[in-house]
Amino acid sequence: MIKSSTMPKSIHDNPKFKELLDQEYTWPCDYTFKFIVPTGQEDKVEKLFPQNHVQQRQSAKGNYVSLTINYEASSSDLIIAIYEKASSIQGLIAL
Repeated sequence: MIKSSTMPKSIHDNPKFKELLDQEYTWPCDYTFKFIVPTGQEDKVEKLFPQNHVQQRQSAKGNYVSLTINYEASSSDLIIAIYEKASSIQGLIAL
């Protein structure tokens, strides 16, 4: 998994992100997405993964939900496209 310190706030802010993905993974492969969203936003993340099971875990105070998705990815371009779509979700944090 790519560490959060290498995950750019916007994929376009770090052109090496694709290169890092391609160094770390051999496509196709299982890729794990992890997100944190404010409670009530989790359905927007689930819509990005209609064919996949999304594991949810509520925070202790109930303000946030962590989501984990195991995804069969065919390329780094697909991973980047999903992160780009996810970036439009209000309050989303990608890990």
